Amino acid sequence: MFSQLFHVVLYQPIFNIFVGLYNFIPGHDVGVVILVMTILIRLLVYPLTNSSIKAQKSLQELQPKMEELKNTYKDDKQKQSQALMELYKTHKVNPFASCLPLLVQLPILIALYMVLRGVLTSQNLADQLYSFIANPVTINSVSFGFINMAKANWVLAFLAGAAQYWQAKMTMAKQAPVAAGAGAKDENMMAMMNKQMIYMMPIMTILIGFSLPAGLTLYWFFSTLLMGLQQMWLFKKAPASISVIEGEIVKK
Repeated sequence: MFSQLFHVVLYQPIFNIFVGLYNFIPGHDVGVVILVMTILIRLLVYPLTNSSIKAQKSLQELQPKMEELKNTYKDDKQKQSQALMELYKTHKVNPFASCLPLLVQLPILIALYMVLRGVLTSQNLADQLYSFIANPVTINSVSFGFINMAKANWVLAFLAGAAQYWQAKMTMAKQAPVAAGAGAKDENMMAMMNKQMIYMMPIMTILIGFSLPAGLTLYWFFSTLLMGLQQMWLFKKAPASISVIEGEIVKK
């Protein structure tokens, strides 16, 4: 039942949009089709991504205060939970909002992986096409004249990792200033954890990219790049950020 629903709701529509774009775009370049598909998917999840970026930034800024509450009520988990919920409510932060876009995009990413595998390797596309989508019979997997999108490509894997590094670096918590004193130790710890994630995620992206079809790695690169640009724009237009030093909330 679930697999059938996944096929009808995600796989088949993405498959047909992909083939329809391939028919429409001059030159029938798979790489250009993937770029257009990436833009369409990013537009689809744009509101969710916006709320995710805002929630991630807010949680990052409240981290020292959250750690302080955990230490204050470390022997009373119920009061600790109540205090944390009150903190979220006061600052209008949804702790689950940062995970939602990833959960939404995961089935889309799986469907796109299956679509790329299907359109680039299958010799019979007609079974999955809607009646109003022309059948190109076969799809040329070579893009930009030299990249085979059906096979792994280490250059694209490194580009995806570099984009991941750039996007993650923008959200890194800054090291607490010396003037903040010992009360800033939680802020320093948060900065150290973020620094580790900045290097781990790109490395994982590169390693995974080595085993994926280049088409999917290209999508991941384009998608991360667009998300980074969206994040940059959102940070620029956001009001002055909030920091917590020694238990007090101050404007930066």
